[in-house]
Amino acid sequence: MVRRRSPSPVSLTAEEPDQPPVTPEPEELYRSFEKALLVPLWTRIGDLMPEHPRSKAEPHRWEWRTLLDLAGHSGDLVPVGRGGEPRAIALTNPALGGRPYATPTLWAAIQYLMPGEDAPEHRHTQHTFRFVVEGEGVWTLMERDPVPMRRGDFLPPTGLKWHAHHNSADQPMACIDGLDIPFQYDVEAQFFDFGREKLSEEGHTAPDRSRSERLWGHPGLVPVSQLGRRQGTPRPAYRGADTDATLSDQLELEHAGHPGTVDPGHALVRYTIPSDGRDVLPTIRAQFHRIRTGAETTPRLETGSSVYQVFEGSGEVTVGDFSWSVTRGDLFVVPPWTRLSIRSQASPSDSDSGALDLFQFSDAPILSKLNLFRAHTEESHA
Repeated sequence: MVRRRSPSPVSLTAEEPDQPPVTPEPEELYRSFEKALLVPLWTRIGDLMPEHPRSKAEPHRWEWRTLLDLAGHSGDLVPVGRGGEPRAIALTNPALGGRPYATPTLWAAIQYLMPGEDAPEHRHTQHTFRFVVEGEGVWTLMERDPVPMRRGDFLPPTGLKWHAHHNSADQPMACIDGLDIPFQYDVEAQFFDFGREKLSEEGHTAPDRSRSERLWGHPGLVPVSQLGRRQGTPRPAYRGADTDATLSDQLELEHAGHPGTVDPGHALVRYTIPSDGRDVLPTIRAQFHRIRTGAETTPRLETGSSVYQVFEGSGEVTVGDFSWSVTRGDLFVVPPWTRLSIRSQASPSDSDSGALDLFQFSDAPILSKLNLFRAHTEESHA
């Protein structure tokens, strides 16, 4: 059987800038290139090797009220299924053709769990985390270790760790899921496994502290019995109370005239592996910002892309040519090499800390490992 080859996907024109006048010979050469599935660099160098990154994504903001309303309506209509995923609704960047991607490398979604529901157990190579925005009385099982989840907590199960969730409260839980799905999809390296059909009795208990936290939840202290290089962080949860205290201390040090902030009025912490200080996930960097009222961040560009969520407070955000007013829960995307600045307008009426608090995750570790991470601010170029 002879398979007919489809028409060549290559389409070339001899009318290129700085090239000789069009004659039959160049036209014939270009048709031969098309037939042989070849593309001469001189016809595409501007697209393939631009002067600086030109992202396919664009800045965008999602209002939390809209997300929460739609997630709640989904909770009333759509049960949590055995498809391996909890009730997660992905953010879709308007410039990426309808794919469920926040940026070309990052996936972000609101996950919504109704009272009494179990999210199915599964695991996958995609590195992931949960950041809890609303709800208490919920826990996740990481490698069958029950871990309490509370507002402001950051929970990063590394790829291929079994995980599931249960809501024992009488109110829904809403959290942000972040994964490197687009990156792993494009490099074609992903795997997925289903877990147990139902959680065990132990999976429906709610200890104050997980087994992992008893080992790794003591700052600066490493259990010698657990030493040895391992993938990802041994800590199942980074508690919101600890994050809050660290950021408050940074701003208090600044107020007293001591170094501690990255910009005037701008405190910043990074979630890291406690044993060596590496990023908490191999492909995702997670950080938390606190910006004092009236302060504005130094405009910055990075080669990687980021997703931000306003944890509490309000402010003005400028991303490239887009500007928005943001409030609690709102999410926005910063594509690669796009100028970002944030001004805090928080007050005690919309923020317990009295400042603008933002959770951020990015693909910086991928670029750093490839020696491709670059950042530019008004003061420096690194």
